[in-house]
Amino acid sequence: MQQSPYRWVIVAAGGFLGCLAMGAMFSLPVFLVPMAAATGWSRTGISSAMTIGFLTMAASALGWGLLLDRFGPRVIVVIGSAGLALGLAAAAEAPNLLTFQLAFGLIVGASASAILPPMMATVTGWFEAQRGLAVSLVSAGFGMAPLTMSPLAAWLVARMDWRAAMLTIALLVAALMIPTALIFIRRAPSLASGAAARAIDPPESAGMTTGKALRSAPFLILAATNFFCCATHSGPIFHTVSYAIACGIAPLAAVSIYSLEGLAGMGGRLVFGVLGDRLGAKRVLATGLLVQALVAFAYILASRLDEFYLVAALFGFTYSGVMPLYSVLARENFPVRMMGAIIGGTSTAGSLGMALGPLAGGWIYDTYATYTWLYVGSFGMGLGAFLIAMTYRPFPKPLIAPTAQPA
Repeated sequence: MQQSPYRWVIVAAGGFLGCLAMGAMFSLPVFLVPMAAATGWSRTGISSAMTIGFLTMAASALGWGLLLDRFGPRVIVVIGSAGLALGLAAAAEAPNLLTFQLAFGLIVGASASAILPPMMATVTGWFEAQRGLAVSLVSAGFGMAPLTMSPLAAWLVARMDWRAAMLTIALLVAALMIPTALIFIRRAPSLASGAAARAIDPPESAGMTTGKALRSAPFLILAATNFFCCATHSGPIFHTVSYAIACGIAPLAAVSIYSLEGLAGMGGRLVFGVLGDRLGAKRVLATGLLVQALVAFAYILASRLDEFYLVAALFGFTYSGVMPLYSVLARENFPVRMMGAIIGGTSTAGSLGMALGPLAGGWIYDTYATYTWLYVGSFGMGLGAFLIAMTYRPFPKPLIAPTAQPA
C-alpha cells in the first residue's frame, strides 16, 4: 500500500499540538512562586494540582482511546483542546485553592489526556514504514514544551500577575490548538475501509476484539513495563534540581541541569526512533530501559556540576528515547482499529508511574533527609522495567497450511 505524503502533516500537527498541550500543563512550576506569594496558598497545595493532573490523565486515557477508535481523532482532539483552554481559564479565575486544584488537576489533566495519547495512536495508523521515526518526531514536539512554553510563561509572569498570564496561555491554546485540530487532523486512510485496515493489521491479530486485546499478555506486559519505566524517571525528573542544590550546586546552575536533560531528550527521541526502525523496537526498548536504570543510580555518584551535567544528559537521552517505542510495539502487534484503546491503556499505566515518583521522592527526603534512596528506588524500578520488557512476546504467528501438491 502506497503511503500518503499527508502523513508528515499529521506528524507536524501532532508535534505542535503536543508541545502546546504539554507546555500548558507543565507551565505550573513557573507559576508556583508568584501564585504562592499573591494568594498565600501553600506550595504543596499548588503543586498537588500537578499530581491530581497525572492521576486524572491515568484515569481518562483509556476512555479517550476507546472514543478515538469509535469517532476518530479530530473530534477527540478538538474536545481536548477546548477543554484545556477552559481548564486553564477556570484555574486562572479560581477564588480558592480547592477550586484551582479541581480546575487544573481535573479539567486540564483530562484534556491533556485527550491530546497526547490520541495523537500518538493516530500517527501510528498513518505509517507502515518509518513508524519509529514518525512517533519519535511527534514525541519530540512534546519535548519542545520546556524550551518554548515554559519560557513564554516566565516572560508573561514577569510582565503581569499570574492570573492574567495563565489566562493568556488559555487564550493562546484556544486560538492555536482548536483550528489546528479542525483543519489538519484526519483519520488514517486505512481506517476508512475495514478491508484496508485488515490488510495492514498483523495477521496474528485477525478477529481480535478490543476486550480480548486489553486482557492479553502482550498488552499487560507492555502496560506494566510502561508503569515501571515512568516510575523510574519521574522521581529524578522532579527532584534532581533539589538534590543538586542539596549537594551545593547554585540554584540557577541546578535548573540548568534540568534544561540539559530536556535538550538531550530531543536527540534521544530521534535516535531511538531510527534505531527502533532498523534494529527492532523491543530490542532497542529493553536496552534503553537497562541503561536508564543504571544512569538513574549514577545520580548518587554525582556531586559536582560537570558530573550532574553528564548524568543528566545520559538520563534525558535515554528516558525520552524509550517512550515512543511503546506506541511502535503496540502498532506492530495489535489491529490499527484499536490503537486508541491500546496506546490509551499503556498511557494510563505510564501516568500512574509518573504520579508515583514526585510523592515518593518527597516522602523519602522528609523521612531520611537524603535523596539517596530515591535514586536507589529508581534503579530498582528501572531494573524491573527491563526484566518485564524481556518477557514481552508478540502473539504467535498463525500456522499456514502447506499447499497441496498436484498428483
